Amino acid sequence: MQDTARAASHLSFEFFPPRTPAAVARLEQTRGALTALGPEYFSVTFGAGGSTRDLTLETVIALREATGVDSAPHLSCIGFPLAELREVLARYRDQGIRRLVALRGDMPSGTTGFGELRYANELVEFIRAETGDHFHISVAAYPEVHPQAAGARADLAHFKCKVEAGADAAITQYFYNVDAYFRFVDAARDAGIDIDIIPGIMPVTNFTNLKRFSDMCGAEIPRWMMKRLQDFGDDRASIQAFGIDITTALCDRLLAGGAPGLHFYTMNQHEAAVAVCAALGLGRSR
Repeated sequence: MQDTARAASHLSFEFFPPRTPAAVARLEQTRGALTALGPEYFSVTFGAGGSTRDLTLETVIALREATGVDSAPHLSCIGFPLAELREVLARYRDQGIRRLVALRGDMPSGTTGFGELRYANELVEFIRAETGDHFHISVAAYPEVHPQAAGARADLAHFKCKVEAGADAAITQYFYNVDAYFRFVDAARDAGIDIDIIPGIMPVTNFTNLKRFSDMCGAEIPRWMMKRLQDFGDDRASIQAFGIDITTALCDRLLAGGAPGLHFYTMNQHEAAVAVCAALGLGRSR
């Protein structure tokens, strides 16, 4: 298992901006544990309508200064005026940031208008027009189809638009069906898309949270997995041990099948990601 895992050329971890002193301390502990694995970069999420804009930048700068690891802010366009997007890009350039994760984003609560940009491909086009090749841009991909897409073909066509607009790489929504990822990659290659498509990994640590997230984003929890997690009830230790086992097996199959790396959605926690990477032998030669 370890030999196949070391074939991964990309390893990255996603955080969200902490809002309280306790959350800051937790993230500091997490970033230390994950830095030891030698990731290519960290990414930091961006709230709906830019609601965490300043916190996102502060977190990115703090991560880079404390760890020396390249850090990439997320940037979304829904409900965001072009003038403000232009300002954010200028601030990121001034801070020496060279990576971005460009997303459509969610509509802020209580608003009805999309703003001047409606889709992620338009955001990628805007970033390229404003900054040229300064940023390495990653975009989202959906192996199990975006929940708002008309269908798989339409979703793939939209993904291709983001690539043609200037995306350098893609990070997928998390999934637990390995075949869905490989079929999506095959379809993308058949469509002439040749950028790296990095699988997004959500370690299973809390069944209630996982089900809520999955219902919102359209990620399928296989029936057998759902039943096993339900059987554990409130036994958190058993859920976490089971989650590490199935996440490790998922990652091993992905890497053995040629996935170019792994991007972990950490929820600002490190224990599960560290355990999975240790089981796979990731990070030891970085």
